[in-house]
Amino acid sequence: MAQPTITETSSAKKYSAGLRIWHWANWAVISGLLSTILFLKVIINMRGLFPKMQEALAKNGIEATKEQLRGIGGLVSHRIWDWHIYLGITLSGLLLWRIVVEITQPASQKFSARLHQAKQSTQDAPLKPFRLRHSVAVKYSYLIFYVLLLVMVVTGLALTYADDVEALHKLEHTIKEVHNVNMYLILAFFAVHLGGVVWAELTKDRGVVSEMIHGGGPHPTDKRA
Repeated sequence: MAQPTITETSSAKKYSAGLRIWHWANWAVISGLLSTILFLKVIINMRGLFPKMQEALAKNGIEATKEQLRGIGGLVSHRIWDWHIYLGITLSGLLLWRIVVEITQPASQKFSARLHQAKQSTQDAPLKPFRLRHSVAVKYSYLIFYVLLLVMVVTGLALTYADDVEALHKLEHTIKEVHNVNMYLILAFFAVHLGGVVWAELTKDRGVVSEMIHGGGPHPTDKRA
């Protein structure tokens, strides 16, 4: 005869310190990476700035050719790209950190356990399908984000060392296209994730942000005898 389910409360918090550190550090680094692209493509677009720079210099009696301004613009662009590379390498380290955290943290805090619990809750409470199915969908969206993060790191590192490795150099254009498309997908995830967090805070799931700061209360662990 099946034994009744006994629900115990684990002393572990809902989110481990390692996961919380990774979450906010990852957010900061990816925001920095996207900011470098924003600066290069929009804010300091050199093609658009050349006429304005020539006009500003002319007012001070200085003449500069487009070639000279292009050289200055190249220095600025290279500097920003250097920061982009540094942040990308940091992101690689954070991805490794996330894997280590997933392996070493308590079972109740693992992503796989959370996903399993959400799926099990959907089966055990069919009268509340929307809320529980939404929870499962959110968990799967995180899984998709981890895949996107892996693609970003792998393609970014490949582009960084493309000039030194002949095989990567031959595939550089394709790798760059994948990297760029992946960036837009991560931007889309950020937008959806932020919207979801705001929606949760304004409805029945208040405290989502504070839980990711202080860890939340003890995580319930279901044990079957």
